[in-house]
Amino acid sequence: MTAIAKITTKGQTTVPQEIRAALGVKPGDLIAWDAAADGSVRVRRIQPIDLESLRAAERTPDEWAGAADEEAYRGL
Repeated sequence: MTAIAKITTKGQTTVPQEIRAALGVKPGDLIAWDAAADGSVRVRRIQPIDLESLRAAERTPDEWAGAADEEAYRGL
């Protein structure tokens, strides 16, 4: 499916209705733009759980960051 949309001077565009339907998105949903080296771009819907998982993976849990844990896992 191909849909065409214009980009405004502010870099904004409207996601065409048929593309919104194909993605299953509604106002307030998040989408991700994945750009490839060849200039192609993939747009996908981000599930809220995906965003939470990514944020959690960025952090080291405090309960695993103590000196006792460093000692216990040093040889692994």
